[in-house]
Amino acid sequence: MKVRGIQYDAPGPDSNSCSTGNTDEEYLTVKNYSASATVNLEGYVVKDAAGNRFAFTANHYLQPGDYIKLRGGHGTDSDAGNVVYRDNCNFLWNNDKDTIYLYKPSGARADVHSYTKTANDRDGNGYISYHG
Repeated sequence: MKVRGIQYDAPGPDSNSCSTGNTDEEYLTVKNYSASATVNLEGYVVKDAAGNRFAFTANHYLQPGDYIKLRGGHGTDSDAGNVVYRDNCNFLWNNDKDTIYLYKPSGARADVHSYTKTANDRDGNGYISYHG
């Protein structure tokens, strides 16, 4: 399991209003890079540099090569739609710089990436890719 990419800056002006905001446009994509193993995300944890965290508390099975988008805001989680919502209308990722941590259920670090807008987002679209 690794971070495939991050939309750290939602398009448009940031608004964390639960009814009209755009926190659902901020997302982290986690991908199962295994060639053969199915992975259950239950127990995985995502954190930022400030210690804000999201824990996958339900079963979400990723087949080899499959991915899931962890979105802000509220919505209906869907394995078929490859989406899980944080059920929190606050933005998690900073628009200028941050660090993404992905932890396994055991507590071991699965992946980590630091970014800055100026160094890593050369086209300025608010999205950064990792691991292809």
